[in-house]
Amino acid sequence: MPAEQLAEITELFAFRRTGYSLDAPFYADPTVFKIDMEAIFGKHWIFAASVAELPEPGDYVTVDYGPYSLIVLHNDDGGVNVLHNVCRHRGARVLTESAGSTGNLVCGYHSWTYSPSGDLIHASAPGEAKFDKNCFALKRAHSRVVAGLIFVCIADEPPADFDETSKIFEPYLAPHDLSKTKIAYQQNIIEEGNWKLVMENNRECYHCDGHPELACSLFPTWGLTEGLIPPHLEEVWDRNKEAQSSLEERCRRYGLPYEVVEELDTRIAGIRISRESLDGEGESFSADGRRLSKKLLGDLPDFRLGRCSMHLQPNSWFHFLGDHVITFGVFPINEHQSLVRTTWLVADDAEEGVDYDLEKLTYTWKQTNLQDKAFVELCQKGAGSPAYEPGPYMKSEYQVEAFINWYVQRVQEHLA
Repeated sequence: MPAEQLAEITELFAFRRTGYSLDAPFYADPTVFKIDMEAIFGKHWIFAASVAELPEPGDYVTVDYGPYSLIVLHNDDGGVNVLHNVCRHRGARVLTESAGSTGNLVCGYHSWTYSPSGDLIHASAPGEAKFDKNCFALKRAHSRVVAGLIFVCIADEPPADFDETSKIFEPYLAPHDLSKTKIAYQQNIIEEGNWKLVMENNRECYHCDGHPELACSLFPTWGLTEGLIPPHLEEVWDRNKEAQSSLEERCRRYGLPYEVVEELDTRIAGIRISRESLDGEGESFSADGRRLSKKLLGDLPDFRLGRCSMHLQPNSWFHFLGDHVITFGVFPINEHQSLVRTTWLVADDAEEGVDYDLEKLTYTWKQTNLQDKAFVELCQKGAGSPAYEPGPYMKSEYQVEAFINWYVQRVQEHLA
């Protein structure tokens, strides 16, 4: 990057106004996007998939973001290999499907063949007398599997504090036992918006009046505190407090952690996690709060456990319920497009049509995702207007500010 351009970008980050949304170039400038790919997605732990998405050895998913494509493969030892999806011959994509099962990995261009660990085991007619296969293995990336969630990092040296963050969230998630779940449905949506706008939208409920289906079970007072409750939500707030008190009593009885841990911008692997009550019957994301699958997950003793909600910087959030789990991953495509992948997981012995109705299971978040897509795209369009200027975050949007503060810190460290 030319020195003059780098200086302009560095200044843009240095003069970001605290408590306000970002300047327009953060959402629309291809140079800023390139820096995001280097400083954030090129250095940090990224949520990629769950173990339910590759249950057997040889199963894989491909994960694409920005210029990167990774193969996440269940290996014969029960672990996960992460390989760059770039053939070492002439750079072709090795695996072209989004998911599947394979033995060896064969590039479709010239049939270079790699083992599941990425070692080159066959290159027909290399035409090089001293050709050394050991020098042409697929490039590997780092992986961590924690409580059934798979994280990847392509940095040479990943941030070390992820292990500390893992110790925070694993006790919350482990009782749901993702190793005994399966995919009920997966949805991929391309949103015409910068990845940061997608994440900002997720980090607040100030807009939750725009989610009527979700508001049947998720209290729309999420993110509010005493003194911030508008008159039309006072009755809901009182109901929420009562439900939360009842939930916490059950969690103590069952030995389940529920306390809020919030370190979104005070550690490199930023996190927020808690177990929070749901409205109605308090079991699931349905119109009356009742369970959507008849099968309890893992070792859970009760359906009425609200939702364990987790946010992880930079690209994911999760809802762990008694009857199912929903994972959300955001994968940037370019400066104005993002892929949002939502996956619904149910107990591996749950039968569709018997234990759950797929349409009912997915209805609330399918609708919510489409509504969020529209909100994000409105903001992307606005950021492209000459009339746009950063506006102030409300008190209930403090988690948006924390996300942006985390992001700015990480990029400044990269540019330093």
